[in-house]
Amino acid sequence: MKRILGYFLRGLVLTVPLVVTVWVCYSVFQKVDGWLGISIPGVGFVTTLLLITFIGILGSSLLTRSAVGYLEDLLNRLPFVRLLYTSTKDLLSAFVGEKKRFGQPAMVSLGADGNIKLLGFLTQASADRLGVDKSVVVYVPHSYAWSGQLLVVPSTLVTLLHTDSAEFMAFTVSGGVTEFPELRP
Repeated sequence: MKRILGYFLRGLVLTVPLVVTVWVCYSVFQKVDGWLGISIPGVGFVTTLLLITFIGILGSSLLTRSAVGYLEDLLNRLPFVRLLYTSTKDLLSAFVGEKKRFGQPAMVSLGADGNIKLLGFLTQASADRLGVDKSVVVYVPHSYAWSGQLLVVPSTLVTLLHTDSAEFMAFTVSGGVTEFPELRP
């Protein structure tokens, strides 16, 4: 009976992530296809990807850069819109932009003895603009959530970890369940 339960749990671990992934992808395809009024599954999604890529090409062109700058200036003048636009842009840029903000994994020692540590990402190498000398800014993501904490800590309590930042993010967001990424010297 114990062996059958083990097989069932193993099957659960293999089946549930696959079903959830397929269901989410199918739902996204259906939703995008519905927005565009296309009845062929996936065509709306592919069309959206092509449209976003085309906008990226236009945004990279010298001719349209000034128009993009003008649009951003306009959006930055509107109080609520500015908050929404800049927050969304900064969040996306942190993960996929030219200047990835979560590129430096770090470990923060809590307390003087340093026995308890937090894992996060160095986002600012200096907190001088905040009026805090010899300190850095570290973002500590919460596990299984799209949230985290922003810490201003003395630089002496921060150890930079030389590892792949994407694998490190997966490790921290999974609550340490995934394999810890290999550290480079």
